[in-house]
Amino acid sequence: MRKIFTAVLLSLGLSGCLGYHIGPVKPDYLADVHTLAVPTFKNTTILPRIEALITDTVIKQLQQDGTFKIANKSNADATLEGEIVHVTRSPARSVRGNVLATAEFNLSIHVKYKVVNRGGEQLGPSGEASGSTSFFVSSDVTTDERQALPLATEELATRLVSQLSEGW
Repeated sequence: MRKIFTAVLLSLGLSGCLGYHIGPVKPDYLADVHTLAVPTFKNTTILPRIEALITDTVIKQLQQDGTFKIANKSNADATLEGEIVHVTRSPARSVRGNVLATAEFNLSIHVKYKVVNRGGEQLGPSGEASGSTSFFVSSDVTTDERQALPLATEELATRLVSQLSEGW
């Protein structure tokens, strides 16, 4: 009786780990993709030179994640194509005593992307990712916004890579 109880207890204990995997858990449609090319994202906003910042940040995040190796387009299994759709700045807090002046802004960046194979066929569904941050205004709003862009870009890259490597 004691052996049966021990066997049942042992089997129940071990069956709790059946759903776990060690290592990367890529979505099914990216199972055969091991190397990924990341060309410069397209910029459809009026903000100049942001495409290089976003592309570089996404590549760094992909390297840190480790699920995909970065390669040039001729050697890659697939290509990540991205388009910067929106960069918006909205007021978050007004100056005390003057509701027409803004003391803090929210900055958000929105990107659409897709993964295509060597033949140009899309692998899986298209995706969207966004990143945001807030910044306080000192004397020059444009300079303060430029300094806040890397923070929003890092959040965007983290979300995009998470969607690619984990499927959500």
